[in-house]
Amino acid sequence: MQAGRRTVAGVLDEALSTVFRTPVRLRAAGRTDTGVHAAGQVAHVDVPADALRYAYPRSRRPADPEFLPLLRRLGRFLPEDVRIRQIVRAPAGFDARFSALRRHYIYRLSTAPYGVEPHQARYVTGWPRELDVDAMALASRDLLGLHDFAAFCRHRDGATTIRELQRLDWSREGDLVTAYVTADAFCWSMVRSLVGALLAVGERRRPADWCRELLSATSRSSDFTAAPAHGLTLVGVDYPPDSELQARTVITRDLRSRS
Repeated sequence: MQAGRRTVAGVLDEALSTVFRTPVRLRAAGRTDTGVHAAGQVAHVDVPADALRYAYPRSRRPADPEFLPLLRRLGRFLPEDVRIRQIVRAPAGFDARFSALRRHYIYRLSTAPYGVEPHQARYVTGWPRELDVDAMALASRDLLGLHDFAAFCRHRDGATTIRELQRLDWSREGDLVTAYVTADAFCWSMVRSLVGALLAVGERRRPADWCRELLSATSRSSDFTAAPAHGLTLVGVDYPPDSELQARTVITRDLRSRS
């Protein structure tokens, strides 16, 4: 939530608090910048036991899954640009943010000379110049692994910029260029910055080994611009088996530093 601004979290908090007739607050797997989409976001909410009865309307059919009536009700209650796709009872020790093993993003660009098709314009960034996708893929390999990504992260007090980048590769189908990005976690604007730096390589304004050199930086680099927000979508979050949730939370909360 952000004071004075409409956010997905704020909209959901308001809807859930209305349904349960008590203030509740959603906790998501990760934040997304304004304009970024989330088709695979995961969040949890702690509901007081005496308020849980409001999830079950009198008209509930015996064969309905536990929270299907609540899902239907929220589908009618929420604005059309926000959807909840599934509701389940969380296992003991689950935390949407700290229990996560990894997050998956995709970034879509179109190099079509006429721009982006209208039905894709909300989710695809138009790019006016040709891109050498092979060079971008080559440069991406140097970024994989556990590194300090300070050059690719906007500063946040008290936050580490050390992350394990597990996947960063590219595909091209006609004019559509897609990046697939996976890490254990991402710092502020990291995915958009990675894409922005690699676009400089794709346009041949920078050599392929330039991205590797950026990993030695100790602060956000001004040598490239982050890619526009609307081309980015969070598509999935992975979690360990239920028996390992609490152990994963301890590991995630341990602030990493350079060794």
